[in-house]
Amino acid sequence: MNNKNVTATLLLSCPDRKGLVAGVSAFLYHNNGNIIHADQHTDAEKGIFLQRVEWELKDFKIPRERIGEAFSPLAKKFNMKWHLRFSDYAPRIAILVSKEEHCLYELLLRQRMKEFNAEIPLVISNHPDLQPVAENFGVEFHYYPITPKTKSAYEKRILKNLEEHDIDLIVLAKYMQVLSANLISKYSNRIINIHHSFLPAFAGGKPYHQAHQRGVKIIGATAHYVTAELDQGPIIEQDVMRVSHRDSVEDLTRKGKDMEKIVLARAVDLHLRNKILVYDNKTVVFD
Repeated sequence: MNNKNVTATLLLSCPDRKGLVAGVSAFLYHNNGNIIHADQHTDAEKGIFLQRVEWELKDFKIPRERIGEAFSPLAKKFNMKWHLRFSDYAPRIAILVSKEEHCLYELLLRQRMKEFNAEIPLVISNHPDLQPVAENFGVEFHYYPITPKTKSAYEKRILKNLEEHDIDLIVLAKYMQVLSANLISKYSNRIINIHHSFLPAFAGGKPYHQAHQRGVKIIGATAHYVTAELDQGPIIEQDVMRVSHRDSVEDLTRKGKDMEKIVLARAVDLHLRNKILVYDNKTVVFD
């Protein structure tokens, strides 16, 4: 395989100790690796070291399919958790939606414009409304009318869809269903959700109506990885904007949707570019 312009990225975390940076750097140097990005962070309170290092595969002595095997002894020495990614691999994304289309459009448009290094072969929904949107972008659409009685059976079908399409990342683009612990565990740190930042103050339906009634001055959005505990997963990206008493419910809703789709897109982009390390139910997001 031609490695010209292809890079490898190593994401790792482990107990902090001396020699970590030197060990990783020496491994790459002795194998003729040219490092183009390197960043690290130490959580002094928890004694955890985290690092992201990216290097060129061109002229690297170890074939890409054997890099993991070659790195394993060093990882074992320092008790590392690690992941290896390659820049020429386009992850496959499944988007789950309900009725709101703004986040779906944002993701599909960015992928079409090649802002995402990813493929989107699949959209799944518990409503039929957005089927024309998916099909307009040439994406396969599956509709499962989920109810409390059908939820278990339909989720099995969803899992089958995900496996058949070799899905790497699931994005909940305003999907108004709670995923089971079983599905979440199969895609740990590979499911991204978006919600308005009013939680928990304005939980439930019509959050922008509630915000308008309370006269809020700031609205925002939060993107996070999904865990079994609802809306408590590691946060990836957040943003806010100021609003005023002049904003109607419609104004707040429109501005909120703009914020949601932008924050979600940023989070997906960070994941696709291998910029995120998860530990202790929070993230380190490297520049």
